[in-house]
Amino acid sequence: MLRLIIALLLSLVGMLLIGPRVLPVLRRLKFGQTIYELGPKAHQVKQGTPTMGGLMFALTTVVAALLLHGAWFGFNDFGLSLIIVSVLTMLVGFVDDYIKVVKKRNLGLVWWQKVVAQVVISAAFAWYCYQNPNVGSKVIIPFFNVEWDLGIFYIPIMTAVMIFMVNSANLQDGLDGILSSVSVVGSVTWALMALFTVLAAAAMPAEMKGNYMNLAVFAMALAGGCMGFLRFNHYPAAVFMGDTGSMFIGGAMVGMSMLLRMPIFMIFVCFTMLASSLSVIIQRIYFKVTHGKRIFKMSPIHHHFELSGMTENQIVAMYTIVTGVLCLLSLLSLPLNI
Repeated sequence: MLRLIIALLLSLVGMLLIGPRVLPVLRRLKFGQTIYELGPKAHQVKQGTPTMGGLMFALTTVVAALLLHGAWFGFNDFGLSLIIVSVLTMLVGFVDDYIKVVKKRNLGLVWWQKVVAQVVISAAFAWYCYQNPNVGSKVIIPFFNVEWDLGIFYIPIMTAVMIFMVNSANLQDGLDGILSSVSVVGSVTWALMALFTVLAAAAMPAEMKGNYMNLAVFAMALAGGCMGFLRFNHYPAAVFMGDTGSMFIGGAMVGMSMLLRMPIFMIFVCFTMLASSLSVIIQRIYFKVTHGKRIFKMSPIHHHFELSGMTENQIVAMYTIVTGVLCLLSLLSLPLNI
């Protein structure tokens, strides 16, 4: 337990220390955000705000997770696999941000380039989980003391889930502090799920216990990094995390859920991220079916709330509270005797 607290504090303090030193560098390099012209008009004042700040909390998360890592389990090591998959998904976002910032092309990577990279990373991680004896093809069903064995279909299903969730995290990063805030709550929840599972399963093999604790350390390090990033990312944001940060978070969130065999629990823990993607899908379908009408004033849905009169701080608070309540529900639904 102490290791988890230290991981959070180490990442938090590290973020608070490097933030004031990195921000001037980002400004000097002119790594400023290009605001989408069709977005809310109020966001145009954010033009030029430094972006790619996700590199900072990604660094503190990885460093803290490595320094406080327990026993190493080679190919089966959860902590190492989480770092690898999170960094790989982050690199896709980094390239996307680089094209936006340096080439001044707001749309970044061409859609198929992003999809190909994400398919390769997601399929590789799904295969890894399938082959890992501590994970396999079974997923836990919330509220019921049962597991669902997906068999060989685990790989394509989890590949699709991972791609969807990484892009959902990216879509949610549209308001100052919104993704950072919900990620703090979500990361702590994954850590508690891992910890509770270990405490409840006295007969759990030592390797699995060690892996779950390494995952919990990574989760708390991510929570601390995002918490520290909020110091600079809350409204009005001094820096944006960019696709670099949002895809790191997306990869980490889905990675933790898969290693815990709890991808279905993302319905609760990552509900607001899912809502962002679903609102975009609903908006586009409705627009085509009705030949130009919109069900939301703008999608993702956080922009609908914004255009309906809510401030950014109010929306962030609402999303964080909703995430907190649903995360508590997910903890209560955890079958601890599996």
